[in-house]
Amino acid sequence: MTRPGGPPALRRPGAQFAGAILYVRDVARSVEFYERAFGLTRRLIQADGTYAELETGAITLAFALADPVPGYWRPAGPVIALTAPDVPAAYVRAVTAGAAEVARPAHQPRGRPAGYVRDLDGMLVEIASPR
Repeated sequence: MTRPGGPPALRRPGAQFAGAILYVRDVARSVEFYERAFGLTRRLIQADGTYAELETGAITLAFALADPVPGYWRPAGPVIALTAPDVPAAYVRAVTAGAAEVARPAHQPRGRPAGYVRDLDGMLVEIASPR
């Protein structure tokens, strides 16, 4: 069966997912937390402290100072999905760095272990084994 839009050679390029921007109250604090909690490395941080990006290997994880659109910031918005070869160790590392425990690592219906924490701004972070 052919996918919608025809064979790959005939499809027009469309939008591609490039990353996620999380709106936070303190960009530097969030970057430092994600470095400590998940071992990510900063790619850039603007001198005025309003925007930063972290290396994730696949996409850009960025932080921007809330509230670029008045009234938009919601602390429990997206779920950030990160993978780690040792999920229990990564979970402990995140909690030790200040993440709030949500669900300890356990095998999920998808067949792989995953645990959940909340970052410093209340966003849910899934820590799962690679697929």
